[in-house]
Amino acid sequence: MDKKMIFSGIQPSGCLTVANYIGALKNWVKLQHEYHCCFSVVDLHAMTVRQDPKELRKRCMEFLVQYLACGIDPVENMIFFQSHVTTHSELAWILNCSTYMGELQRMTQFKDKSAKNEDNINAGLFTYPVLMAADILLYQTDLVPVGVDQKQHLELARDIAGRFNGIYGDTFKVPEPYIAEVGAKIMSLQAPEKKMSKSDDNPNAYIALLDAPDVIVRKLKRAVTDSDSLVKFAEGKDGINNLLTIYASFTGEKIEAIEARFDGKGYGDFKLAVAEVIVEGLRPVREKYEDLMQNKDYVHKIYTESAQKAQAISMRTMKKVYKKIGFVERG
Repeated sequence: MDKKMIFSGIQPSGCLTVANYIGALKNWVKLQHEYHCCFSVVDLHAMTVRQDPKELRKRCMEFLVQYLACGIDPVENMIFFQSHVTTHSELAWILNCSTYMGELQRMTQFKDKSAKNEDNINAGLFTYPVLMAADILLYQTDLVPVGVDQKQHLELARDIAGRFNGIYGDTFKVPEPYIAEVGAKIMSLQAPEKKMSKSDDNPNAYIALLDAPDVIVRKLKRAVTDSDSLVKFAEGKDGINNLLTIYASFTGEKIEAIEARFDGKGYGDFKLAVAEVIVEGLRPVREKYEDLMQNKDYVHKIYTESAQKAQAISMRTMKKVYKKIGFVERG
């Protein structure tokens, strides 16, 4: 039986965190041998916010190397920069013409980001869910690993694909979401009612994959919990619930087993234990990252060859799209 196709990408803003690791990267590693996978640094999406070119270039490279350091196999998978594959932008324009204004106006993230960037509410910010749909549909994707907050965008991609197929005939696969059961949504260490964000202005709110061990310990000690001292997953204990989820995600243990181990112990002991499992869990990632950053030629070869392969695969879809909509065939 032929393997199904997966597409997933992360926007190169801020820094990759344990939330990205638990919610995305660890799942990618699990899925990579069962499926054909495209893993992209979606740098075109980053343009909805004004960027410092030098910093963006540096951050993009760091993100891609962290993909590799987390265990993504460059032989089994395509690992590339979105901007290196021209078909993403080409298909986005075609799909823009099959997407309704009302659909985009309902996007929650557009409303949130508009509130945060009142001086730069640009057309790209409004239409970037269409580019996301193009990312997915280009590769005839079967499954898309998404966090809970991205389900709305995937639903739009499904709607666009269905509409296009209805007008022009069978063209795109309609993708399904893949959502991990545990750790799909990791919350902020400082405001545990909100998700952990790699772009948070407060560095104590997240653990970065490249944080030094002493930094991780310090951030965990400062993590917001509650006035109780009971290490138990329960309603109203957002901070402890979050730490329990992180601990379980790194160790693979059941929440109940963790609660039993820390029965009678205080938050101080538990926070230190969470810090220790994070430090040890991320140690091989940090070590491999440092090694790869010293081998830029090897990394360059990986993303160049992956982009060439992605371009070739996605052009099959584009040729089908252009024929369906009536463009003259390219020479």
